[in-house]
Amino acid sequence: MMRRVVLAVLGLAMLLAAALWVVPRLLDWESWRPQLAELASSRLGRPVRLDGPITLLLLPQPRVEAEAVAVGPAADGLSIAARSMRLRLDLRALLAGRLEPREITLVGGDIVLPWPPAALPGFRAPPWLGALDARLENCRLRIGGLQAEAVNARLVTGGPVEAMVAEGSLAWRGYAARFSSRLGRADFDGVASLEFTLSGAGSSLSAQGTLAPEGGFEGRMEAGGSDLSALLPAPAGPWRATGRLTAAADLIAADGLAFELNNQPSRGAATLRLAPDTRLDIALAAGRLDLDGWVAALRNARSYALPATVPIGLDLSAEATAFAGLPLRRLRGAFFLEGERLSLTDLSAVLPGDTVIEASGATAGPRLELAVHLAGRTLRDTLAALGLPLAGTDPARLRAAEARFRLALEGSEAAVSDLVASIDGARVTGNGVWRWGGPRPAAGLGLAIDRLDLNGLLPPRLDAAALNARLAGFDVNLRLAAEKLSWGTLAGERATLDAALENGRATLRRLSLRIGELDATASGAVQLGTPPRLSEASLELAGAGAALLPLLPSAWAAFAPMLAQPLTFRLSGSGAPEALALKAEGDLGSLRAEAAAVLDTTQRRGTGTLTLRHPGAGRLLAPLLGPEAAGWLGPGSFSVIANLSGQDRRLSADYLDLVAGGFRGRGQLGLAVPGGRPRLAGRFAAEILPLPDLPLRGREPLRLERLAALDADIALEAARVEQADALLLEGASAALKLSAGTLRLDGVQARLGGGLLRGALAVEGTASPPRIALEASLADATFASPLFDLPLDLGAGRVEGRASLRAEGHGTAAMLATLAGEARFVVRDGVLVGFDLAALQAAAGLAELRPAEAAMRQALAGGATAFERLEGVARLEGGRAALDGTRLVTEGAGEAVASGAIDLGRGALDLRLGARPLAEAPEIGLRLTGPLAAPRRLPELAAFLRWRAEH
Repeated sequence: MMRRVVLAVLGLAMLLAAALWVVPRLLDWESWRPQLAELASSRLGRPVRLDGPITLLLLPQPRVEAEAVAVGPAADGLSIAARSMRLRLDLRALLAGRLEPREITLVGGDIVLPWPPAALPGFRAPPWLGALDARLENCRLRIGGLQAEAVNARLVTGGPVEAMVAEGSLAWRGYAARFSSRLGRADFDGVASLEFTLSGAGSSLSAQGTLAPEGGFEGRMEAGGSDLSALLPAPAGPWRATGRLTAAADLIAADGLAFELNNQPSRGAATLRLAPDTRLDIALAAGRLDLDGWVAALRNARSYALPATVPIGLDLSAEATAFAGLPLRRLRGAFFLEGERLSLTDLSAVLPGDTVIEASGATAGPRLELAVHLAGRTLRDTLAALGLPLAGTDPARLRAAEARFRLALEGSEAAVSDLVASIDGARVTGNGVWRWGGPRPAAGLGLAIDRLDLNGLLPPRLDAAALNARLAGFDVNLRLAAEKLSWGTLAGERATLDAALENGRATLRRLSLRIGELDATASGAVQLGTPPRLSEASLELAGAGAALLPLLPSAWAAFAPMLAQPLTFRLSGSGAPEALALKAEGDLGSLRAEAAAVLDTTQRRGTGTLTLRHPGAGRLLAPLLGPEAAGWLGPGSFSVIANLSGQDRRLSADYLDLVAGGFRGRGQLGLAVPGGRPRLAGRFAAEILPLPDLPLRGREPLRLERLAALDADIALEAARVEQADALLLEGASAALKLSAGTLRLDGVQARLGGGLLRGALAVEGTASPPRIALEASLADATFASPLFDLPLDLGAGRVEGRASLRAEGHGTAAMLATLAGEARFVVRDGVLVGFDLAALQAAAGLAELRPAEAAMRQALAGGATAFERLEGVARLEGGRAALDGTRLVTEGAGEAVASGAIDLGRGALDLRLGARPLAEAPEIGLRLTGPLAAPRRLPELAAFLRWRAEH
């Protein structure tokens, strides 16, 4: 029985449950629509309209569901259109016939709040606000132009402390965020406390403060997160901010901010203006700032938590920062980001070297355009900080500088245009571009300079290996133009340079320069690498050769007349360093030069040929040998043909053929420059060696200091040695040694008059005054004509002698005036021109005195004397030669003795010839005084005539 009762109760319960589940769904609740709408309106505080079907569900909890719900706007303009609304009802009240909601849920709602709202509510809890649990499920929230998706929230009211508690989640521009807020119950003055937290995108914001009755919030905020770049165009990294927060209908502001990003503290403020247009402004002042990160964030096109339609203004200032590794001081600048456009205003900083940079500009799509101004007094310090190699340059250069230009940045390209600059007083204009995004960085530069002074800008010596390494890593296209150019002694004008470096190949398309009246042009290409390779290189000169004189050493000043002639020159070359082929040809006036060489620069050696030709040897060599060169070289052309080879600082002419007027010879010579002083060595054999015809008493300096130009050790040979077309020596040979300005001819040997001449000559050209020493000996020399063409001269004979002489002075006159030493001579079977000793003896024997006197005077006035032997010694001092023991021995005419002196310096003599025609008679004398070329003859006959008269 009991069992049946239990089963009946269970069946009845199940039937009742089914009825409660099914029957309400089948009933028509249309009559409840106004009551339900009024109930929802009273609870939400704004009009509610139910446009869709209404359903009552009793299980599992009693609730009413209405579809197509519209919540009308109130004074604040808030409106809601929901897909459905659920009201959870109190069961006991429902059984008693009353509708008392305990929870309101809006599903699929579209919540629209125009901003700024017509009025910002004060959030004072209304008197009717009792216990309420309201929810939002999968709604969309639009506040002005901002929109949040997937809003799920819960609003609870009527707590003992809090008037309202709201919490939930939403999706904002792809970021998931959670929020919660607690509104406290208002005090007697209507002020209520508010706590708010928002977290998402790795960051969080919490605020605590109060709500005023008339609307608005004021309190403190704390924010932070792991990556600020997810929220704002800022560098990535952890951040933290604390400060005062205020909010009104049109403005949300945070001031007194203590901000920290990547452990770098700063202070600032931020404002989010909501009306009339939405805009976010941020101001930061820091001791140190990561400028690279801020610039990259501002230029990087990516999504942020704020919509792209919200303009962002950023005002940055920092005492110290760096950009691309370049340290900066006192950075100031304002950035404004609106959509994809970034504007920069009042940007300034101090670069190293106290160079001030100022910039302003904006982006146009991916392109950033800036107007830049630079000014500084120590530009070299700024350039050194940029990594430019300035070692070895003059510290006084690259000082004062000012520049204005436009800078465009797009992707991996930086372009400079409209450049107007002044560097060390020189005006510079032009454009440039730098690209770094490809496999090789590339730069293009075009500059025009009114005055380019390279002195002090280039190091004294360039390291080719280091330069090659620097140039191999990027490409360059360079065009320069300078109205005036100076470098050392080079002064040019209208200089242009057109060059390129591409993929390790340096191309000089054109380098042109005008030096005085000379035009210089160069071109060529070098394939950089190990080793580099030269191709199609050329250098051309055309114009007046005098323009090269300032570029040559000062010792070459004597070549000025030669260089003051039209010059054409061309040098071409190509090849690798170990086989570099060069070819040169040119004309300087009438001088023609041709040369070809193959160089091994790695071993510093090479071989080549050289040919020089000129129609007039005297005219060509006059600057080097003096204006008298045309006279002693004689008429004729000049030519040099040589096969050359060299290594390091040594040059050898394995074959040298030289013709200069009457001079002709061949030989092998080598020139070495081991230090700063060249040395010439080798052998040279001349067919004809003409000697200069120097005036005996010339007062012009001999310029013997030119002997210090080089050292030499040459074995000389000459088939003929001539002077003024007259043969002096034959078969001459000597060892020429030149060292430290001292010339020595050792082992001199030659044939003179069929005899043998030996000797040595030393010339100290650098002494002051120059000194000359001569040692000579002559054996078996035969003469058949007068030697000196003087009134008293040796007309013929066989000569032997020895001389040791020395002198000093700058000219031949001074040397003759200081001549000292000794000369011994013996002449056999000769003739002395100037008097007739045989006629004198015959006249002395005449019986008549008057005819005898006349005949003797005639014999002493001229004629010639044949002798067997003439010997004597001449001792020289101060240019005066004193005869000692000079005797003339004849066959059958007796003897004569000479005494006195010859003053070589003044060209005068004071000699006495004495002869005794009759052994028992007094001596007859002839005194010669006065000029050497025309002396006065004073016969001394008185004693002899007196003796004749007495006998």
